[in-house]
Amino acid sequence: MGGHIVSGHIDGTGVILSKEKEDNAIWLEISAPSDILKYIVVRGSVALDGVSLTAAYVDENCFKVSLIPHTASVTILGSKKPGDRINIECDMLGKYVEKLMSFNPQRKKDEKESVTMDFLREHGFA
Repeated sequence: MGGHIVSGHIDGTGVILSKEKEDNAIWLEISAPSDILKYIVVRGSVALDGVSLTAAYVDENCFKVSLIPHTASVTILGSKKPGDRINIECDMLGKYVEKLMSFNPQRKKDEKESVTMDFLREHGFA
């Protein structure tokens, strides 16, 4: 399966920290809350203001994407500048995996998640 699974419902917003031109590319560095950053992975997809892009760098505070000239010229992203807010939508696949890994209808309300690293090791997955 290829492509980026998004719904058009944003997960939150970030702030453009920097915008730098390198050769024919434009690099955007975006700060985002940790509850959004946990779903963004290097070479994974993220939608910014509805435009599907690939994350090139991710750390605990921010991520970077590269805009090709065509994307910069035909979307609003080309006119964005540092300090601007930007809508962020993460790929739905990561959110579904997280939900499935933590869902257990037999779990009592005060019980912790049943899938842990020890559980995965015990069952040959880690």
